[in-house]
Amino acid sequence: MAYMESLRVFCRVVELGSITSGGRDLRLTPAVASKRIKELEKHLGVRLFNRTTRSLTPTEVGKEFYVEALRILDAVDVAETVVAHYSDAPRGTIRVTAPMAAGRRIIAPLVPDFVEQHPDIDVRMRMSDRKVDLLADGLDVAFFVGTPHDSSLKLRKIADCERVLCAAPDYLERAGTPRHPDELLRGHNCLLLRYPRSPEYYWTLNTEAGFRKFEVSGKYDADDSDVLLNWALDGRGVVNKPLFEVSEHLRSGRLIEILPDARPMPSMFGCLYPHKKLQDPKIRLLVDFIARRGLSMLNETLALTT
Repeated sequence: MAYMESLRVFCRVVELGSITSGGRDLRLTPAVASKRIKELEKHLGVRLFNRTTRSLTPTEVGKEFYVEALRILDAVDVAETVVAHYSDAPRGTIRVTAPMAAGRRIIAPLVPDFVEQHPDIDVRMRMSDRKVDLLADGLDVAFFVGTPHDSSLKLRKIADCERVLCAAPDYLERAGTPRHPDELLRGHNCLLLRYPRSPEYYWTLNTEAGFRKFEVSGKYDADDSDVLLNWALDGRGVVNKPLFEVSEHLRSGRLIEILPDARPMPSMFGCLYPHKKLQDPKIRLLVDFIARRGLSMLNETLALTT
């Protein structure tokens, strides 16, 4: 098992570009991760990495070994999945990612209950509003709120999420309350979720002629959706949010919905996972659990808001 752990450490170090990052991803200290790599190099009798003070890159033999090591790890995962079908208690680790808001409000609160019901399963959660690569990042499941584009992954839709445009009362007092979507293009600060390759460079709103794209803009943007929410609460601009994220603020009056007849296009709440994970019982258990309980939480939110 120590050799298999060393293989996993080696692969994550190659993929993440540093011993520290590779070790951290596997919950190992840099010292332990470095020891695993040295043990592997000693066992193989070759140098797997070229090391400098600023970089760590695999050698030619390291690159070839990485390809074969991945095949070994994949084969072990498949074998363990087959065995898991004969076990009454699925076990192992599930690596999950989710966007910030949905992760904090929906996924993370449910994880402890899931682990209590399945004590032999560990859940490692990573949250980011940026697009992630499940295969490159070694992830099992990616929950999302939006529109997925990766057709090579298995998609499971959980629910449609209504979206709203809203702003704080003091912002609307200063900038005026827009009566038509076109007014967002003139004199309004729109708060946008943006990062490299971000899809949010326009808002798609429901007009009399159907859904239409509006190339809105603002004085500042962020790659963290909760930062945008806090700016909106501080009266800094108009924000486009899933209803479940802002429902409590709409009820309290800290935010006011604008253009209710031109609501943004709804987002899908769902998850993506590699096809090879389809037969893994622990993955199915988690996805089913989050889908059932997450949908219930969303419905409760909508009931309180309406």
